Amino acid sequence: MNNLNQTPNANRLHIAIYGRRNSGKSSLINALTNQQVALVSDIAGTTTDPVYKAMEVRGLGACVFIDTAGFDDKGELGELRMQKTRETLPKADIAIMLFSDTDFSLEKSWLEALKSSGVPVIAVVNKSDLQDPAPLMERIRTELSLSPLAVSAVDRTGIPALLAELTRALPEGYGAESITGRLVKDGDVVMLVMPQDSEAPKGRLILPQVQTIRDLLDNRCISINVTPDTMEGALAALKAPPDLIITDSQAFKTVYEKAPKESKLTSFSVLFAAYKGDLDAYVRGAQAVERLNSQSHVLIAEACTHAPLSEDIGRVKIPNLLRKKYGKDMDIQVVSGADFPDDLTPYDLIVHCGGCMFNRKYLLSRIARAEEAQVPITNYGVLLAKLNGILDSITL
Repeated sequence: MNNLNQTPNANRLHIAIYGRRNSGKSSLINALTNQQVALVSDIAGTTTDPVYKAMEVRGLGACVFIDTAGFDDKGELGELRMQKTRETLPKADIAIMLFSDTDFSLEKSWLEALKSSGVPVIAVVNKSDLQDPAPLMERIRTELSLSPLAVSAVDRTGIPALLAELTRALPEGYGAESITGRLVKDGDVVMLVMPQDSEAPKGRLILPQVQTIRDLLDNRCISINVTPDTMEGALAALKAPPDLIITDSQAFKTVYEKAPKESKLTSFSVLFAAYKGDLDAYVRGAQAVERLNSQSHVLIAEACTHAPLSEDIGRVKIPNLLRKKYGKDMDIQVVSGADFPDDLTPYDLIVHCGGCMFNRKYLLSRIARAEEAQVPITNYGVLLAKLNGILDSITL
């Protein structure tokens, strides 16, 4: 994110465009955004790694268009490109499938993969300025039971209809989620306790804190921002205890001991467990920590790819807590960004960060994969509440 005033990509609608090489995927993105945002060439295979382009589209709002490599790519390098294209499937909220050939064998395979990922598909016959699209559209309707649109990225024919179809394809309730809405009401006083250690970026707050403050403003709450060492003074200055206290998970124990009994208590990571993931699954997963021992294998997954810090919660603090409690020889592996093992079965527990850098669709796909592999999964906040013995006392 280059501009702090921009909507983070993780909070944008993800629209992925799939099709064969040279089917006009990049040209279509340029037409949809009315800008030259994607490289266009007559040479098949110009797009290699998926290209993520954040845009504001009228009627859709903040979006990320994903321009993918052709799924008919060939050779060893082509297979690597297609693997990168496959990795976009769990991230896509909506897919646009371009048809340019009368052989639907590849398209059927990708349509099945999209269906398995729960992604709605809009079928498009591009380049309608070059040939009559009617015969191909009829075959798509007959053989694939899809209702295709005829589009020309060159003269923009069909672009308004495609934008309207994208709006209709929006997942039900998309954009209606609130980080704090289920815990607060209009006029509530909310105290945010935010440690400013070496992990905190100089001169600014971390993304979950920023997003939570904005969400509280949207919910017409009164937010009070403090650090753990100024929390008691802030509480003394209030006429009544705050309705809700939100803390960084690593300060859970300290804040729990200082919090008034009348105040609800949660953490940023627990809030994001519900906002981005599946809170119930995370709470179930946290119970598995009681079965860990020195021979256990734990996977810690971070969404962001920052350089490790001396006080890093995922790479330092949680591993130290687990090894201290369950055995110093415990095998703990850390992955970050898009890295996530294909085979999850060797692990006894997966611990994920809050996922503020991922869209909800992608994080839910990771939870689904863990459950399919029958591996318990939890997140930083829920796990730390469990390890501190306060999971039953906080507000979920």
